[in-house]
Amino acid sequence: VTEICDLYLSPPPGGVVLCVDEKTGMQALGRKHASRPAEPARDGRFEYEYVRHGTRALLAAFAPHTGHVMGQVRERRGAADLVAFMEEIATHYPTGTVHIVWDNLNIHFDGADDRWTRFNQRHGQRFHFHYTPIHASWVNQVELFFGILHKRLLRYCVYHSVDDLTAAINAFLEPIWNRNYV
Repeated sequence: VTEICDLYLSPPPGGVVLCVDEKTGMQALGRKHASRPAEPARDGRFEYEYVRHGTRALLAAFAPHTGHVMGQVRERRGAADLVAFMEEIATHYPTGTVHIVWDNLNIHFDGADDRWTRFNQRHGQRFHFHYTPIHASWVNQVELFFGILHKRLLRYCVYHSVDDLTAAINAFLEPIWNRNYV
């Protein structure tokens, strides 16, 4: 934990620190019956019976020193999806060292295909991977962003399709969240 906190408190000169993780199982939930909005002197009623329209996963990188978030909404979260997302990160940060903070999920390790060793070779050994201790993924600052996203977009919202959910997440990322951080 000390190593990661040191990255947060004293970022390496000329480098960037990114907290990377996946928010999986985001459900596009419709409601079986309409909810009743609040009115003067009457509480709103939230319909509890829902209709599932599918799920999506968000792969995200949070820069704790600027607040900027990069994200990709995907059908699932797998090793190939994560490598593609990391390639986007490498394109966004074409020079300098990049310190990645992430948890101990199996796809965050090399695996049989040496995915991160080969990725780092393609990008001039600029990437340094830092793992949160087991049962301490809360040290990863992207979890704070996921909490905000959940409260604003997932908790009580109604989505009639996964396309609606994807559009809402993308709208939250770019025009809303990142407008002050780019």
